[in-house]
Amino acid sequence: MSFEEQNYYEERCRKWRRSAFWRGVLVTLGVLAALAFWAVNYSGDRPVGPHIARFYISDVIYDNPERDAILAEMADSTDVQAVILRINSPGGTTVGSEALFESIRNISARKPVVAVLGEVAASGGYIAAIAADYVIARGNTITGSIGVIMEYPDVTGLMEAIGIEMQTIRSSDIKGGVSPFRAPTSAEQAENQAMVEEAYIWFRTLVQDRRGLTDSALDSVASGGVFSGRQAVQNDLIDALGGEPAAVSYFESVDITLRNVTVETWSVETEETGLLNFFGAKLGINPLLNGLSGRNGPRLYSLKR
Repeated sequence: MSFEEQNYYEERCRKWRRSAFWRGVLVTLGVLAALAFWAVNYSGDRPVGPHIARFYISDVIYDNPERDAILAEMADSTDVQAVILRINSPGGTTVGSEALFESIRNISARKPVVAVLGEVAASGGYIAAIAADYVIARGNTITGSIGVIMEYPDVTGLMEAIGIEMQTIRSSDIKGGVSPFRAPTSAEQAENQAMVEEAYIWFRTLVQDRRGLTDSALDSVASGGVFSGRQAVQNDLIDALGGEPAAVSYFESVDITLRNVTVETWSVETEETGLLNFFGAKLGINPLLNGLSGRNGPRLYSLKR
């Protein structure tokens, strides 16, 4: 190898080493930036020291193990002295609402809980609210909607128009439940109606037990209608009008040690799987999308329409 060739290859090696060094620096900085972003936005660190925990319940309520785990952590935490639930939800599935109710009652068994209702806390959102020890709403909050609904789309007319027919072989007239691809049988309708009525009785019983209503008072508010916050106070569905400061005042009135305790937010990261669910959540039509999906099928909802 000539002297010129040796110099050429040595210079190439030096350039490659310099390039590799800066590539390594850039990769390291990228990793550090990603770790910093994760630490700020997704770390599981919780507020420390004695505090009142604030937790948001928003949008349609589904069965959510991550949410329930956070609530169980609040119940167990010795740092959490009390809990404020900020509820802004039109409701959700009966299963999701039931699980949320039980999680909140688990907290209430150990420390005081106040629900502060936002624009709407109806149906399943109201179920979450009455799990608290004290319920506060704005005068124009929409709440109530005590009832249960099952919905599923019917595309049989469209299928007939385009010449598509769904063939089904099943062991009985109720196997598989209702489907958007065929008209329900009378047996299916009767079975689903019985499920809705049974869930409705469960909802009514929760309201009566938690709000201490007489049978006649319960009948007057449990027809599926909604109420403003002012009407809800008059009908004993909630306790008072106000916002978060009223919740803090309530805590101070029941426990003097909660005076001047800071309020800190706890949160749980949620993830929408797939574009269909993402846009369904944004548009508020996931109940319809779930009904169209053969994988999910119809569900019982306690949802304000």
